[in-house]
Order: sequence, then structure tokens, then C-alpha cells
Amino acid sequence: MTAESFDLVILGSGPGGYVAAIRAAQLGFSVAIVERERLGGICLNWGCIPTKALLRTSEIYHYMQNADAYGLSATGISFDLAKVTERSRKVAGQLNSGVKSLMKKNRITVVEGNGTLTAATQVTVTTGQTRVLDGKNVIVATGARARDLPGLVADGKRIWTYRHAMVPPEMPTKLLVIGSGAIGVEFASFYSDMGAEVTIVEMLDRVLPVEDEEVSAFMQKALTKQKMRLITAAKVSDVTPGATEVKATITTVDGKATIESFSHVIVAIGIVPNTENIGLEALGVATDRGHIVNDGFGRTNVPGLWAIGDVTGAPWLAQKASHEGIIAVETIAGHHVHPLDKAAIPGCTYSRPQVASVGMTEANARAAGYDVKVGKFPFIGNGKAIALGEAEGFVKTVFDAATGELLGAHMVGAEVTELIQGYVIARQLETTEQELINTIFAHPTLSEMMHESVLGAYGRALHF
Repeated sequence: MTAESFDLVILGSGPGGYVAAIRAAQLGFSVAIVERERLGGICLNWGCIPTKALLRTSEIYHYMQNADAYGLSATGISFDLAKVTERSRKVAGQLNSGVKSLMKKNRITVVEGNGTLTAATQVTVTTGQTRVLDGKNVIVATGARARDLPGLVADGKRIWTYRHAMVPPEMPTKLLVIGSGAIGVEFASFYSDMGAEVTIVEMLDRVLPVEDEEVSAFMQKALTKQKMRLITAAKVSDVTPGATEVKATITTVDGKATIESFSHVIVAIGIVPNTENIGLEALGVATDRGHIVNDGFGRTNVPGLWAIGDVTGAPWLAQKASHEGIIAVETIAGHHVHPLDKAAIPGCTYSRPQVASVGMTEANARAAGYDVKVGKFPFIGNGKAIALGEAEGFVKTVFDAATGELLGAHMVGAEVTELIQGYVIARQLETTEQELINTIFAHPTLSEMMHESVLGAYGRALHF
């Protein structure tokens, strides 16, 4: 069989793979991208994008139910679950079509099927026929999938992963969410706002455990106020699905175990990298707990073979994958680039309220030996937040007292997933507190809280 030759072959078309393909094409590379399901990968088709469509629906539904707070009235409020799901799938479909157009525009060869590394720089793709793709370099961007509870496989009926939770056959009445990371909290938020009775169980001692402790504490109170039940420092076992319910044993840190019944369970306890059956073992590719090891530029220990995105480990975020893809391609092209700086990657949770952060938490900064200055400004002190009826939340900034370096920023409240980028840019530009203090922020905006938080770190807050 004659092999097809390319400058670059990419295995996987998620936000890492397809962005790497486009950048490579811009640099004049001939590129082939291999995808076994749908262009855009999990993020676009079953993750980031369709979940945000669902959350937008639940946000509007929440506002409709609280119309009186804005001087409005709404009666007979209801929803059609099938139509809610259909809208989410249409959004994903539209973007999938967009990625197809981008591949065509950039003259990228799309090969559908299961790809396997048959050499460091060769991918064999099988569908109805077999195609062999030779590349001067190969990038593995195969992503990850939901982790199952030990001994339990999600059936899509009573026990769901994120994928099942996006196309629910029915509305849960009493929902158990196992895990309180971003995925778990987002689905808990969606289903709670749509009327389900929600319980979240978290193995660690606080919800959203990767976030700043003050953010976690605020979210604990906010979600509880929304009538969710949160059980931390606990584990779930003996999950037994039946025809109409699921029984689960919840054991708290003191050893007390209770058996409870739920209509449905969402398992959101992390991810597993898609590294099986793609030829890594035969090539001797170095891995760490299943994730491919790279050097910060995307290189693996095998010459010519690169790896990016979720398959390389935490943080499992689309923005990390895309940036890694660009770094890898530009390194292959001989450009001078900086390695991936994980501390510069923003993280966002699109629940109600939203959570966003970048850089070190206060606790991490202190543990690293920094003498810190911390500023915190509440939404209740911001005119725009009050006008929006969104006066709950805060903005927190952490600075190195010695240099004024912005070590981290942490937000909880309305639209903070949009606001965080201001701090991300500030960190990228190595901005100190002086530049931020002297920056003019538009009024009235939510972004003024960012300014006030910085001012507060230096004893200069104006409105609180």
C-alpha cells in the first residue's frame, strides 16, 4: 500500500488538533488530520460549547422565574426538555460545520477513521479502507474521556457521564452529582435551575477544590442558598441502578454511611486519557499515569512524535490544548517560542454564579514563600452589578509584596468568565500593581471591580 506524505499528521481534531492544523497550514505545511468521530472533538461536540448552550437556557429560565425582581411579570413558565436539548445540539452542529469549513479553507486533508501510530511519524487509519499517512512529524491530540466509578459503568439511563447529561431522555427529579469540579458544578447548576433536587458529593473537603479557598467557601454558601445539598469529605459507593431509581451509599469522613435513592446520577470524577490502542507502547512513548509526557513544547521522548492537549495531563482545558498546539507547530517550524506556562492558563466554571481564576491561589502563594498583598472587592460595592441585580460575588487579587507582580486573580459572580481575561493579559504582559492602578476603567462596568480589588491590595480601595 502506498503511503500518503505530509509535512504534519495530527491524530485527533479537538481544540488542540484542529487549531494546530490551521496554524501549520498558515505556515505552509501540508497537513492531514485524523478524526474517528466528529471534527471539533469532545469540547465542541459534547463538552464546552453544548453545555454552555444548556446553561444559557437555565439562566434565562431562572430570570423568567424571578421576573418580579425586575418589575416584570411572567406566568405559565415552563420548558420543553426535548427542545432545550435540540437547541444545544444545533449549536454544536453549527460549530462542527464551521470546523469543516476551516479545514477546507486551509486545504487540510481530513481523514475519517481510527488512527494508530505504526511508526513515530506514520499513522495508519482504518475505516472501510486502510490509509497510511506519513508525516515529517506527527502530533497526538487524542484527548480524554470521562472516568467511571470503580466497578461501575455509566449506562445512559440512570447513571450518566457528561455526555449522557447533555442529551437527557427525561428530566431528573432527584439528582446525585458525584464530583464538584467544573463539570460537576455546571451540571448541578443547570439541573437545579431547571427544577431538579440536587445533591453534590465531593471526596475532598470543599467544592471546586482547585479554586482559592475563599471562592470555594462562597460557592458552598451560594449553592446551598439555591437549595442544593453539598456533602464534602465524603465518598459514594455501591451505586445500584434499578428500573425507576438509583440507590447509592454515601459515606462521610466520620465513617457514617447512609443509603439514599435518586432518580439519576451524574459521575463527574475526572477524566481518562485516550492513549489505549494507538500504538504508544510499541514506540516506547513515555507516559505518566496514562498521560503522554512532553517537554513543554509538545515533544515526546520519541523523535518526530509530539503530544498536546488533554492526553498530556492537567489542566484538562480547551484553551490549554489550543495553545499547546500552536507552540508545538511553531517549534516544528523553527520559530522561537516560549514553553507552555500552566500558571498563565485561565480556568472558568460557567455555573450560577460563575467562577474564574488565573495563577496562584493565596494559599499557594504563601506556601511558595511569597510575602503577599491581597485585595478583595465585593459585587455589592459595584453600581453595574447592583443595576443588573447581580450583587453577589467578589474579585480577589494576589500580589507579590516585594515586586508588585500579579501572582493570581480569583473571581466569583456574574460574567466573571469574561472579566478574567483582563488579568490574564496583565500577567502575560508582566504588569505590576502600578500599571493596573493607573489604568482607567470604564464606568459603569463590572470591570471596575478588578480595579478596586487591585487598589484594595494596597490600601487604596475607593468604594468599599
